[in-house]
Amino acid sequence: MAWWKAWVEQEGLSVKGSPHFNPDPDAETLYKAMKGIDGMSPVLCHQVAALPLLQSSSASLGAVRVLKLYTPTGTNEQAIIDVLTRRSSTQRQQIAKSFKAQFGKNLTDTLKSELSGKFEKLMVALMYPQYRYEAKELHDAMKGLGTKEGVVIEILASRTKKQLEEIMKAYEEDYGTSLEEDIQADTSGYLEKILVCLLQGSRDDASGFVDPELALQDAQDLYAAGEKIQGTDEMKFITILCTRSATHLMRVFEEYEKIANKSIEDSIKNETHGSLEEAMLTVVKTQSSVLLKCTRNLHSYFAERLYYAMKGAGTRDGTLIRNIVSRSEIDLNLIKCQFQKMYGKTLSSMIVGDTSGDYKNALLNLVGSDP
Repeated sequence: MAWWKAWVEQEGLSVKGSPHFNPDPDAETLYKAMKGIDGMSPVLCHQVAALPLLQSSSASLGAVRVLKLYTPTGTNEQAIIDVLTRRSSTQRQQIAKSFKAQFGKNLTDTLKSELSGKFEKLMVALMYPQYRYEAKELHDAMKGLGTKEGVVIEILASRTKKQLEEIMKAYEEDYGTSLEEDIQADTSGYLEKILVCLLQGSRDDASGFVDPELALQDAQDLYAAGEKIQGTDEMKFITILCTRSATHLMRVFEEYEKIANKSIEDSIKNETHGSLEEAMLTVVKTQSSVLLKCTRNLHSYFAERLYYAMKGAGTRDGTLIRNIVSRSEIDLNLIKCQFQKMYGKTLSSMIVGDTSGDYKNALLNLVGSDP
C-alpha cells in the first residue's frame, strides 16, 4: 500500500516545484523585478562609481546608459508571482539564500518593502518554511489584546502529533517561549484544557487497532456525559476526543449514533457553545485523517474553512491565505475536489469572484487548475 499512499500524496499537491531548479536565475529575476537605484548590487554600485567624470560625450552616453538600465521602473509583480508560486517551499528557501549571496539583501525583507496589502502578506507567507509559518500564525493569533481562537483551534486540531511537535519546536526557536505556556496564558477554562490536551495528544495510532469494547464504553460515556444528563460533563468529552486515536474515534462515533439516535456533531452543538463547541467539532471533523480511506473528512473541513472565508460580505483573507499556503504542498488538490462536491462551484471560481489584482492571480497560481 506504500505506493498507493505515495501516489495519493503526490496527487494532492497543487504546488510541486520546478523539476529543473536553479536558484540563481530565480533570485536574479526577483531582484530585477524589485530593484531600484538603492537596490543595485555592490558590484554594479562600484562600476557606476568608477565611471569617468562626464567630460566627454562618449563618457556621458555610457553613464546615462548604465543609470537608465538601473533606474527604478516600478515593481514587476507578475514576475514575482511566476517565480514564488511555482516553486516548492524548499526551493524558495534556496532562492532566498542565493538572493542574499548575490545582492546582499534579505529576500523576505525586500518583498515587504516593495509590496503592500494582501498581496504582500501572501508573498511573505510563501517565504516561511512550513512549520515556522504555522508557528508564526499561532504567535500572531495570541499576541496583543484578545486571541484569535479560531486560528489556534484550526491548527492544533487538524495537525498530526508529529506535525505539532515540529510546530512547537519552531515556535520555541523563533519566539523563545513554549507554545503550551502561551496557550495557557491566553486562554482559559475548558477551551484551554482542550487545546493543551491536543498539544500533548496521543491521538495518532499507526497500527489502526480498535478495541470494540472500549469504543462502545467510550460511546456510552459520551452519551452519559451529555444527552443523558442535565448539563454536560465537558472533561469527559475532552478526554475521549483528545486522547483516542483517529481509528478508535471513528468506531466510537458509529456506536454513539446507535445509542443516541443522533450524530456526535449534533450532540456537541446541543451541549456546548462558542469556542469550545468549535474546537470539539473540529476534532470530530479532522480525526479521521490518519487513515487514507478516511481523509474525506479532513478535506471537507478545509473546504468548509475556505468557503466561509469568502462567503458573504468581505473576505477573511488571513484564513484564505493560511489554508491555501499551508495545504498547497499537502492536499490542496483533494480539498479542491471536495470543495466542488460540497458547494457546486470550484474554489478558483470563488477566488475570482471574491479577490482581485495581483493577489487574485497569485492565489489562482497556487490553487492550480480546476478538478
